[in-house]
Amino acid sequence: MRYNEVVMQVNFGGFVPLSTVDWRGRSVCTVFFRGCPVRCVYCQNDAILSGTDMRPITEVIEMIRGSRMFVSGIIFSGGEPTMQKDALLALAQASKDMGLLVGVQTNGIYPDTLDALIQGKILDRVALDIKARWARYNNLIGGKYVKNVQRSLALCREAYEAARLLEFEVVVTLFRGYEDEVPYIVAEAGGTEIVLQQGVTGNVKPLSEDELKKIGDQLGRRVKIRTREGGELLYESDRSRRASRKR
Repeated sequence: MRYNEVVMQVNFGGFVPLSTVDWRGRSVCTVFFRGCPVRCVYCQNDAILSGTDMRPITEVIEMIRGSRMFVSGIIFSGGEPTMQKDALLALAQASKDMGLLVGVQTNGIYPDTLDALIQGKILDRVALDIKARWARYNNLIGGKYVKNVQRSLALCREAYEAARLLEFEVVVTLFRGYEDEVPYIVAEAGGTEIVLQQGVTGNVKPLSEDELKKIGDQLGRRVKIRTREGGELLYESDRSRRASRKR
């Protein structure tokens, strides 16, 4: 379905006309979708997890068009953008028609949307938030979503390995006391790019960049590290470099 074939609306969460942090190495604009069935207490966008602000997608398309001269890509975030399948597909197609690369930040609980974007060849980048080992999803967001996230991971891995997806990364938001989750998630992610992201919530002291590096040291592979203080960096431990030389 093309965006100009029907009158369509999106539950709109906000727009950033120019961002240099949402897609490493690119200047992009970012569209936020309102609404998400998951209520992560640490979500930095908790103000748009609920509520309604319905806009015609043509209005959002004009926002994107206004940034077109200054950006090479667009990120759809939220909330949870894949929750609004038809609106996301339409906006992704419109962005592609403008010559933009398209990225999505998602929790993976709507794999059918990701599949439609991939099959439609209108998706270039996915950042998939995996919150914990599968056994702990029951406590975090409800067990009914586990299979959905697993399917999203499988879909994106397959598309990335087949070069139908330009970029794919698994994002692990880490909090003090949950460092032991990382090896389980990394094992599920396979050769996918891993991001160790500093979690910030309540009165819990966030893990520092050095502490995140120590976690990376145990993985034997290159990782991305993201903190509020230092932004994003690529980190490769001595163990990882030795393993790379042996291959």
